[in-house]
Amino acid sequence: MWFVFRNHTIERFFPKGYAFSGYDDISVIPENAEGYLWFYQIPIKFNQGVIAAEIDDYALKAGYVLSRIGIAKQMVALTMEWLYAVPFADDDHRLKRAIANYNESLFLLAEQYPNLKVIDFNEFTRQYAISDLIDWKYYFISQMGLNPRLTKDFKDWFSRKMDEIALKRKKCLVFDLDNTLWGGVLGEDGIEGIRIGGDYPGNAFSNFQEALLELSKSGVILTICSKNNERDVLEAWEKNPFLILKKEHFAAYRINWADKVTNIKEIAEELNIGLDSMVFIDDQPAEREFVRQMLPMVEVPEFPNQPYELLSFFRSLVEDYFKVYSVTEEDIKKIQQYRANASRAQEQKKYGDFNEFLRSLDIQLTVEWANEFNIPRIAQMTQKVNQFNLTTHRYTDAEVRQFLRNGWKIWCLSVADCFGNNGITGCIIVNGQDIDSLLLSCRILGKEIEFAFVKTVLRIMKGNGMKEITASYIPTAKNVQVAEFYEKCGFSLISENEGIKYYKLSLDASNLDIADYYHITIK
Repeated sequence: MWFVFRNHTIERFFPKGYAFSGYDDISVIPENAEGYLWFYQIPIKFNQGVIAAEIDDYALKAGYVLSRIGIAKQMVALTMEWLYAVPFADDDHRLKRAIANYNESLFLLAEQYPNLKVIDFNEFTRQYAISDLIDWKYYFISQMGLNPRLTKDFKDWFSRKMDEIALKRKKCLVFDLDNTLWGGVLGEDGIEGIRIGGDYPGNAFSNFQEALLELSKSGVILTICSKNNERDVLEAWEKNPFLILKKEHFAAYRINWADKVTNIKEIAEELNIGLDSMVFIDDQPAEREFVRQMLPMVEVPEFPNQPYELLSFFRSLVEDYFKVYSVTEEDIKKIQQYRANASRAQEQKKYGDFNEFLRSLDIQLTVEWANEFNIPRIAQMTQKVNQFNLTTHRYTDAEVRQFLRNGWKIWCLSVADCFGNNGITGCIIVNGQDIDSLLLSCRILGKEIEFAFVKTVLRIMKGNGMKEITASYIPTAKNVQVAEFYEKCGFSLISENEGIKYYKLSLDASNLDIADYYHITIK
């Protein structure tokens, strides 16, 4: 149950599972709430000084509520927007200053309390005319400060914002080339003839590429799936000075005459990511429909009919698939990490013996106790990792902090090798003697790192005097590959109920040997 602090009637704008304070009432702060929402808007009054004073008071109340909650649970606050107010003089700026100060107070509180996430309410309200935001009939009947006709739009928008806070987003963009990343057809127009840069429509494609380059810096993977001659594209990337996106900006590419469904599958396999984490962009309606029909788990948005619509299209891509509340250091490094994965796959082909291949990688594993620097990444992984996730429990960073306060043991795993550093890509969360969560990013799988990680943590717990550990596997549609992972680690199956498996392991009797080609550091 989420608890909402408010000063207007807003119940209908939220789904089941939300409870609400009285109007402008902070006397009750339920301790059993899963999280808290702060949603205060301008009071409908006409004395500008009185309104400004009330808004100042709202900021103080928000700070008081946060001080009572602490940092153990998530709190989300919406900024205040100018929904309705009537200053009588243009030089009366009291209300504007009060709103600006109130919103700034929220941002300052977010710096003090890492569990507070501030959502820009203007992102929602700016879609509508001022006259559409309030329906005075409903305001006077029930003190509803937002037009009830906007209920569905608000719910959809708010759900997306909560997903952003949970750091849920797609991972990968798959692009066609001709008339998608540039104007014209490379095979017909040549390197100098494709339209990129300069006047319209080349300037529209140039801006689109510039926007995509910045998006990739936030951790979104860019790939290419194009029916073209590979040699022509490679030459264009090398010789056309107006192309902003070059070969090095793409983690993988398939430039050939095979069907795009096969190529997209190969790209997903090469990068070791799920098809449901991909978004396919192509100017050809037939190609889009083919992918939709054959790969329904891949998102396929409509491509704009005119180049001048590309920046609006880019904005919708970000908001629908890729926007998150914050970007982690691991996100920023993602392109290099996935490109390194492709290099590892090529390197493995050189070795007949798998162990010799692993030894050649010089694998460095760092097992580190959870701390304020890595907690956001740990929470992000619980929200995003699906395939190698034994229980698929989803947690916020506030919940991870609370687990530590409650005495839970939490470790994360960083992985590096001769091809690069993958950063924090695994974690184990232990409650008492029970493994609550065990997960690893799919991009480090295939090198048996998961066994070295688990055995390292088991060694630590054994060294701390623990005799026995329990664990469970909860099946989902995506984690079938780990259905027998605990058996492979030496755990004994105790029972199974509706697909859920329960295990235990005697640490004194278990084999915790780790291959010597893993170089392990414990912090």
